[in-house]
Formats: sequence, C-alpha cells, structure tokens
Amino acid sequence: QVQLTESGGGLVQAGGSLRLSCVGSGRLFKSYPVGWFRQFPGKEREFVAQISTTGGTIRYTPSVKDRFIISRDIAQSTVYLEMNNLKPEDTAVYFCGAGLGQEIQGYDYWGQGTQVTVSS
Repeated sequence: QVQLTESGGGLVQAGGSLRLSCVGSGRLFKSYPVGWFRQFPGKEREFVAQISTTGGTIRYTPSVKDRFIISRDIAQSTVYLEMNNLKPEDTAVYFCGAGLGQEIQGYDYWGQGTQVTVSS
C-alpha cells in the first residue's frame, strides 16, 4: 500500500510562485514513479509532470515546461512541484499519484489534492 499526502496549495497572485509537496508512505512508495496532475472544475484530471523513482527521468506537459520544476527527495519520501510565474489558468486542484505515464489509468494511488488559486 502507498499513502500520499499533498500540501502547499493556496492563493497567489499571477506571476507568483508556490511549492507543492507530496509525501509518500508505505514500503512501496520508493518503487513508484510519481506524477502531478491537476483538475479544473468539470474537467477530467490532466497530466502536469512526472518523475521517475530515481529522479533521473522527468516529463512535463508543454504548458508548464518552462515554469514548473518537479523534484524528488528520496530520503524524505517527498516529491515537490515548484510552480513559478503562475497564471490564472493554472488555478486547479493539484493531485499527486503513484504510477506511470500521462494517463490517470496508469496510477494506482492518489492523494487527496490541494487547491491552487491564482488571481489576476
């Protein structure tokens, strides 16, 4: 089993920054790649970024590639999503998941989500 807990969301002005954290527990967490997804109201969860078990392979969706940074602290069992130059269109609930790929079907475990709101 894997448990995931996100934190770090909040309200920020456009152009600002936030850092989201995803703390994993359970003996299997370190064997899973971790992805960040976001969900807009009335929409399906969509892929934002993913990091491999060792941190050596990273992928981003094009709209965030030059603004967001995903990283992994293996010793702390934590995956971060540093979000810079935030835009109002980044407003969403952000989820971390343990799994593989850019589709939600590839993920076995999810956190509860954290709200990010960017004001214009």
